[in-house]
Amino acid sequence: MASPAPTRRKKLKARVHSVALLSQLGPGLITGAADDDPSGIATYSQAGAQAGFGLLWTMVLTFPLMAAIQMVSALIGRVTGHGLARNMREVLPSSVVTTLVALLFAANTINVGADLAAMGEAAKLVAGFGEHEFTLFFAGLSLVLQLFIPYRRYARILMILTLSLFAYVAVTFMIDLDWRAIGAGMIGLHAGLTENAATIIVAILGTTISPYLFFWQSAQEVEEVDHVADEHPLVEAPREAREAYARIRIDTIAGMFISNAIALAIMISTAATLNKAGITQIDTAADAAKALEPLAGHFAFLLFAIGIIGTGLLAIPVLAGSAAYAVGEARGWKTGLDNMPWQARGFYGVIGAAVVLGLGIDYSPIDPIRALFWSAVLNGVIAVPMMAAMMVVASSKTKMGKFRVGPMLGGLGWLSTAIMAAATATMIYVSVK
Repeated sequence: MASPAPTRRKKLKARVHSVALLSQLGPGLITGAADDDPSGIATYSQAGAQAGFGLLWTMVLTFPLMAAIQMVSALIGRVTGHGLARNMREVLPSSVVTTLVALLFAANTINVGADLAAMGEAAKLVAGFGEHEFTLFFAGLSLVLQLFIPYRRYARILMILTLSLFAYVAVTFMIDLDWRAIGAGMIGLHAGLTENAATIIVAILGTTISPYLFFWQSAQEVEEVDHVADEHPLVEAPREAREAYARIRIDTIAGMFISNAIALAIMISTAATLNKAGITQIDTAADAAKALEPLAGHFAFLLFAIGIIGTGLLAIPVLAGSAAYAVGEARGWKTGLDNMPWQARGFYGVIGAAVVLGLGIDYSPIDPIRALFWSAVLNGVIAVPMMAAMMVVASSKTKMGKFRVGPMLGGLGWLSTAIMAAATATMIYVSVK
């Protein structure tokens, strides 16, 4: 019989190991959670409804690619102590950087507006009224939170709301699934390349490997360096490299795995419910919410609304903030969400502009769910030059020194860029054919 003391020591050791593992999670985990924003939910739902299980292979493909590209962006921030836009400014022609930053701001503003409009529509599903009023309320709430509360403080709280996305995982355990069809879909046996499928693939890639996430995770690594006393840019303190690389690897892979697992569950659950029921076009939030009826019944609208609103409140600061980091770094302004508005006026001015301009989507004739989908397509298109520019920085010996990306990570980064470019080119080709 084992003595109590060794047993207690084993339990204590396991608890300490678990706490140490959780302490490794930070920017990558939050980035992964923000990736499943309202745009992602709408895109994955649309893919499941329209293509059934036929596009599940995209999630298998994107996981290693998004993990690699996010790891590259994180390393650029951790190695140099500066964000992506500043590094690009010092490596690429200023006209190229200005164009890339302008594209990012435009795409993020559209994405913010689509997210806000979808949050308002989701709230209306539950309350039965006030879509525009709810949209304005969420815009104001998001701005106040960004202006006066450090993002990482309330992001931890908001991530609790995003746990509602696991409802899609629960749905897959409550309905009969054709696992043979799911398996075939995950290896791409029935991936018909129609014009519609090509557009959906670009949308999936765009909402999964989104430009705003590159700038965000890199900036958050810079914030870690600036606010943690014993952390420094690796070019200045190479001795910190081993620990930093291990943390970034665990953090990023965990965040991207959770993000892709949720996305896969959304596609499977919508394919098995909506597509099976003949609902192949999602035009409203109510259509998308029906995928949760096997789990929540009459409360499907409420569960869907919690997911949309929670992920929206988590993602909007990432969208607006990443645009502000990019513009601020390109212009040489003071940046950082831990600053008060009067300490970084230009930075917060960009955040306010992104939110206010984005509100225009709510007053346009475009349905919020459709706007979310097309914002994902736009992200997929502009991701190509963003990724290429980022890989140039990551491969630069001048900027990265001995920490420039190696053959494996660099190869995956360039492969991700090539696949995004091929998907965009294919979409354009089949559209004009």
